[in-house]
Amino acid sequence: MRVMIVEDNSALADGVSRALAGMGMAVDRIDDGEEADAILSHQAYDLVVLDLNLPGVDGLEILTRMRRRGDDAQVLILTARDEVKDRVAGLDRGADDYLTKPFDLPELEARVRALLRRRTANSSPTIVHGPLKFDTVARRAWIDDDPLELTRRELSLLQLLLGHAGEVMGKDQIADGLAGFDHDVSPNAVETQISRLRKRLRPAGIDIRTIRGLGYLLENP
Repeated sequence: MRVMIVEDNSALADGVSRALAGMGMAVDRIDDGEEADAILSHQAYDLVVLDLNLPGVDGLEILTRMRRRGDDAQVLILTARDEVKDRVAGLDRGADDYLTKPFDLPELEARVRALLRRRTANSSPTIVHGPLKFDTVARRAWIDDDPLELTRRELSLLQLLLGHAGEVMGKDQIADGLAGFDHDVSPNAVETQISRLRKRLRPAGIDIRTIRGLGYLLENP
């Protein structure tokens, strides 16, 4: 699950980022409304945690533009504006939930889980790839119903490859795809992670092929 946090309070954004990353999500942090709007115009997210008082472009305007473009990402407004009229305005513009500051992180995490469950309510959150099953919400994997113990990075890499099964992915592309989750991922580190994940999957007959000069391929079963 990929999340954008649009918040210009760096301490708050840092705390929210750590909480959501701890839930297994790839998190991008933006502190400027204009930059956030530009990114959202061409990059898809599952969830946007959106402050209203932002430099550049106001949060409500960002939300309005998202819905005009047909962006169906879940939007959780996170703001100090606690009057009823502000909540009504946010919900009328297309927000899915509204949480006022200050708040407790456990409540934020619970609301995020509820929003992502709602997003997957009409489609299965589980990816099936031969004998492998991957739950994108719980962030757990199984081989023939036996739990597959993977590190956080391996889970993120597996989810990325499953989303591009049958496609060749270059090292840079994989590094970029993981950047929101692990900020220190480099193309060289990708090679190490691929090797480790390959060893975990190979006994089940699932292979990540190296395509010389191009990248890696998780073949369709």
